[in-house]
Amino acid sequence: MSQSKINIFKEALIPKASYKGGKGKAEVLKKIGDKKLYKLSSNENVLGSSPKAIKAMQDAMTNLSEYPDRTDASLRKALSEFYGGILSPEQFVTDNSGVTLLDTIQRAFLNAGNEVIISNPAFKPYHAFARRLDAKIVDIPLIGECYDLDVQGILSAINEETRLIFLTNPNNPTGTHIPKEQLDALINNVPDHVVIVFDEVYYQFADAEDYTTALPYVDQGKNIIGVNSFSKAYGLAGIRMGYAYSTEKIARYIAQLDIPFKLNRLGMVGAIAALSDTEHIKRTVDLVHTEKEYLYEQLEALDIEFWDTQANFITIKPVMKDTEFEEAMILEGVMVRPVKNFGQPDCIRVTIGDREANEAYITALKKVLKK
Repeated sequence: MSQSKINIFKEALIPKASYKGGKGKAEVLKKIGDKKLYKLSSNENVLGSSPKAIKAMQDAMTNLSEYPDRTDASLRKALSEFYGGILSPEQFVTDNSGVTLLDTIQRAFLNAGNEVIISNPAFKPYHAFARRLDAKIVDIPLIGECYDLDVQGILSAINEETRLIFLTNPNNPTGTHIPKEQLDALINNVPDHVVIVFDEVYYQFADAEDYTTALPYVDQGKNIIGVNSFSKAYGLAGIRMGYAYSTEKIARYIAQLDIPFKLNRLGMVGAIAALSDTEHIKRTVDLVHTEKEYLYEQLEALDIEFWDTQANFITIKPVMKDTEFEEAMILEGVMVRPVKNFGQPDCIRVTIGDREANEAYITALKKVLKK
């Protein structure tokens, strides 16, 4: 009896080009030997982790043989308090990192054939996760030298299959922000069957007068989800914790994808403690703002094209092929990140470090570009 060949593999999951993270320190150290290495490629907190979070996690190390809380109720309660009670615990969803939340949100709203609007240059996982679900990606690129949001282009692209719009504010990799006036024009005209995913993981660093988070729109009952991470300002990239907030209806809907014991004990207690560490956040933000101005002056003196930033990194455009530039900087002991796969070719994203790291970066920059 002949048997027909049954394909067990989903077409959307067959390996193709996908998101690749930046180089790790271990592989780079093999190239440079004993030379001191400055990792300015991943937008990590140069001051390290929240001390309150470290203490809380150390205290929680004594009972790791026991399961953590079955739910994330304690973290959602802490988040509600962090937002001054404006948002209830039921308006939060937590997960293992902000990027995991992006995946969870897409799984909650997308079916095969639905459409997702993305504005490149943008964070690569927006594309990758949508493709896994066999959704159609509609790119409405950012426009102009300042990478402005094409509000009319997005509104014109919406149809009956559109389910999600991804906005990043401040944007990765450009470091630019979406002014509130542009957001109002978009959000107030999006139909009810479309949800806006508002990635604001760098919000603590933004100081523009017309910058806003998703909070006022959630407060108005709009179909919008604010996505955040403990990886950047809190310095907790290694524990992989993130959260989102929205209307209670949307948040509880997404939460149906939760599984028991989803969050580990150390991550939860660390995140809860970090929320109260205002001193660490202030030190981090103050350092970034001070060093940002120093780097602006240095880059202008070297006549290197760059974009003003609202995040903890500055993206530059050296007159050199991006991969060659990355390798040359590594040999000088400085890790940087090409962002071609984010949709910004020939550009390099560089984390704002402390003064020692930034001086090393500028010294390396002068040598590599022979300025």
